[in-house]
Amino acid sequence: MNILCYKDSYLKQCESKIIDVNDMGVILDQTVFYPGGGGQPSDSGILKNAEQEFIVKSVKRIDGNLIHVIDDEKPEKNSVYESIINWDNRYKLMRTHTALHILCGVIWRDYGASVTGGDMKPLSGRMDFELDEMSVDFSKEVEEKINKEVQMSRNIKVYDLPREEAFQIPDLIRTKINLLPKGIKKIRIVDIEGLDLQADGGTHVNNTSEVGYIKMKGHESKGKNNKRLRIEVI
Repeated sequence: MNILCYKDSYLKQCESKIIDVNDMGVILDQTVFYPGGGGQPSDSGILKNAEQEFIVKSVKRIDGNLIHVIDDEKPEKNSVYESIINWDNRYKLMRTHTALHILCGVIWRDYGASVTGGDMKPLSGRMDFELDEMSVDFSKEVEEKINKEVQMSRNIKVYDLPREEAFQIPDLIRTKINLLPKGIKKIRIVDIEGLDLQADGGTHVNNTSEVGYIKMKGHESKGKNNKRLRIEVI
């Protein structure tokens, strides 16, 4: 399947052909729906043509296929529809995902800490880092630093590199454990120019200025050498 959002996160719809139907939903020949992964939820939206409209609740990876989940009645195999994502929700997730990469970049640059976990919802998220301790003023200090990066209007580029070439880049993998399957031959790179460059499969805005203000919502210890930071995007 051709997953168009990997190349263009701003694409809101495309023409799709139903190539298979099952009890859970449908498989398309191409899609603008983000399938989920890396802490970012999948998209929701609709399949629509002149006669019918179906609500796509989510997308799931099953046995190597992307199932666009549709309850109740399903469209017919070989029929053609416009795939249309819930753009408001997607764009909020794009801003949030980029905000988390800004946070990751600052923590790596200034504190040398690897990522141990993360999750996001539209306009809120959290990341866990391999940090021994945090001062009382740590959240305020980090909030000032990450919003300075937003204000610098850094461009964000997304591109693919052959696996061997990608892994020549120092510190490409920011997670404590490399979660990239060995079978992947091309690595998708997200580059916040001058701040953060890492392997990532999610959707992002084109410039840090689109993120908005990133508010630190606090921090907490999740065990020895593991601290959690929470953010809200305003």
